[in-house]
Order: sequence, then structure tokens, then C-alpha cells
Amino acid sequence: MDWMIMLAQLLLSLSFLVAVHEFGHLIAAKYFGMRVEQFSIGFPPKLWSFKKGETEYAISAIPLGGYVKISGMIDESLDSEAMKQPPQPWEFRSKSAWQRLIVMLGGIFVNLVVGIVIFIGITYSFGDTYLLKDAINENGGFHVLPVGESIGLQTGDKIVKVNGSEYEYFEDLIRPETLLATNASYTVERDGKLLDIPIPPDFIQQFNRKETAYNFIYYRFPPVIKSTQKGSVAEQMGLKEGDRILEMNGTPISYHDEFSTMLKSNERDTLVLKVQRAGQVLTLKENFKDQTTLGIMADASPEVYENAERRITYGFFESIPLGIDRAFTTLAVQIKAFGKIISGTLSPKESLSGPIGIMQAFGVEWDWEKFWSLTGVLSLVLAFMNLLPIPALDGGHVMFLTYEIVSRRKPSDKFLEAAQKVGMVFLLGLMVFIFANDIIKLFA
Repeated sequence: MDWMIMLAQLLLSLSFLVAVHEFGHLIAAKYFGMRVEQFSIGFPPKLWSFKKGETEYAISAIPLGGYVKISGMIDESLDSEAMKQPPQPWEFRSKSAWQRLIVMLGGIFVNLVVGIVIFIGITYSFGDTYLLKDAINENGGFHVLPVGESIGLQTGDKIVKVNGSEYEYFEDLIRPETLLATNASYTVERDGKLLDIPIPPDFIQQFNRKETAYNFIYYRFPPVIKSTQKGSVAEQMGLKEGDRILEMNGTPISYHDEFSTMLKSNERDTLVLKVQRAGQVLTLKENFKDQTTLGIMADASPEVYENAERRITYGFFESIPLGIDRAFTTLAVQIKAFGKIISGTLSPKESLSGPIGIMQAFGVEWDWEKFWSLTGVLSLVLAFMNLLPIPALDGGHVMFLTYEIVSRRKPSDKFLEAAQKVGMVFLLGLMVFIFANDIIKLFA
């Protein structure tokens, strides 16, 4: 059932983005009097269609893209026979270079606008909830997990700066723009001293792995019990919701991570806990021989600390500049990451994700905030990727049309057809690589 929810979100998001992208081409083409033969969401075989005017609108079986078939245009259909006929006034090839250029930029432009609108909508609808740095640092610092330890962080560290600058929220520590920065680092306070912990240039790759988010850093929280498992040692010894563990086997405890570490290394047959309950201190004992778990869930909500969270809501007009800024920041991060892949700083194998990876990113619960956030990012990524000067992408057409406008010489149809074939082979190979990479990461 979980995979069905993830798949449904992926298909809805991609179908929406492909529809608006191809709609951008369609509107521009029709505006300049070009004949649009087909508008398809998905690739053949065709599942359902209807015709309005000269255009057939279709939904096809393979939901990994879509296309607009414009008369007189060398595209993925490679209809070379039609191109041998004399040009007609309604055909793409009969229009001026600047009109053809606008048509090819239409889909990219619409994806950019849609991405911006989504970010504005998210900002207005959901606002922001942040965990304050000061609340963390004043209450024991950070609990550092294996991924954090791998770069030199330690539990109890108080992270006071990011990339040499002050920061305000926990979320600032793991933003892509933080991890992608040149000479990125965390400045920590440890045992009264300040230390700079470098962030490896390829560290962001680890955040593509599903387990990393839960194995990097987290704020420390007290050992307050949220619930106990039925039939567990915790239930047998009488632990209840709201109990705060003060001592284990005579050793004082301040944080849940301390308690977890001590419990794992416990070698005593009897477990003795001192807990605070409703203003009273109780001592509880239970046999723990041959046991490895207590059977409790701790209360890890930020509410355990006073004023730890900041909730910010925005008015509609406030959301517009904020949403635009966040959209372009996201786009800049994607471009920077792409540049690092090209330069070899980031591994394509670790950094690129296809449909399976994107599907996992949506998660097993239908969360509209997360859905639209990812859809907004994908819209901007789609705009950027389509602008790359690769034949068979919009950017390939833009490249050749720009050459035509500047040189005032149009590449031959034969050359454009050959370039289209090369681009399609390249993109097919890239898709195979990404799919295979997704599958490998799925079972890694």
C-alpha cells in the first residue's frame, strides 16, 4: 500500500508538470498561427483522446513525460517524410526564428512561473516553523549520530556558526545552500573551545540516501516517556507516560541519548530506575537479564523545551517576494549542484535520482505541504534541465535557433534531424543509467 501512495503522488506531480510545460509550447505555437497536431500527457501507446479543432488531446500509457506535435517541426517523432514536403504557412519551419525561439522557450517559461507560484502558495498557506538554535545550545547541544560523527562532530557540541556566519534555526544547518557552499564548515563550541569542523565537498550526496536524515544530528531532549510497549520490560516495571527518568543504576541522566547509550551497555541483571512522576520521585526495579530493550518511546517533541519553536505566518503580499526569493534560491542550488556533478566534485551515481528516487522522496503519507514543495522544486528543475543545450531537449532547439538568429543562417533539416537522433540516443542512455542507479540504491 505504501508504494501505491508514493507512486500516486509521483504520477500526479509529473502529469501536472508535463501538462503545464507542454501547454506553454501549445499556447505560444497557436499564438503565432502554427498548427498543433497533438498534445499528449505521457508517451504512446495512447489510452484516451479527443479532438478539438485541429489538435488531438491525448493521455498516453507511459507517464514519464509528454509532447506537443507542431506541424513542420523536427522533434522526437522524426517525421522526415513530412519535412520533405514544401513548407506551409501554418508550419513551425515557416515562421521567423524569433517566433520559433519563443515557442521553444514557452514550456521552460511556464515551468519557471509555475515553480514560483507554488513557492508563493506554500509560503502563504503553510508559513514556517523553525527550531531555534539557542534553545538547542542552551539545553545540551546536539545529539550527533553516525553520519555527523563521520565529519568530526560529537554529541554535546554546540554549533554556533555555519560557514563562518551566525545562524538562527536548526534547519539552516542542513539546507542545500549550506552544504554546497565553498569551504563549508560548522563552528562548534566543545569543552569551552571553538573548533571549525569542515564539511566535505561531496557531503550533500549522503542526503540522497534514505537513512541519512535520521543519522546526522538532532537536538538533545530529556528522557521523558511518551509511551510504553505492551508486554515490555517498561510496562512490567510500572513506567508510565510522562515519567522523567532521573537515574539508571545510580547514575544521573539528563538526556535521552545518554539513557539509550547506558541501556545498550548495561550488564546488570536488575535494572533500577529513579523517575519523577507528578512531583514525586519513585524508584522502580525489574529483571533485565538477557534483555536488550526497555520498550519505551521518548517524547522528542520540541515542546519539551520552553519557546523552542518559532511559528511564522505570512500575509499574501508578504508571501510574494518571499516565495520568489525561495524559488530562485532553490533554482540556484540546483544549478550549483549540477555544476559540481560536471566538475566531478559530486558523483552522478550518488547525486542523480530518477522516478524511483523521487517517488521515495514524496514519502508514504500524503502530505500536501511536502507534495507541493517537491512539485515546486521539480518544476524549477524541469525548467533548468530543458534549457540545457542538448538536441532533443528544448534547449537544443534554443541553441540552434540562437545560432540562426545571430548568424542569419538556418541549419539544414538534415543536420537538425541528425542532431535530434544523437540527442535522443544520449537521453535514452541517461534514462537507462538513472533508472539502473535508482534500482541499485533501492537495494543497497
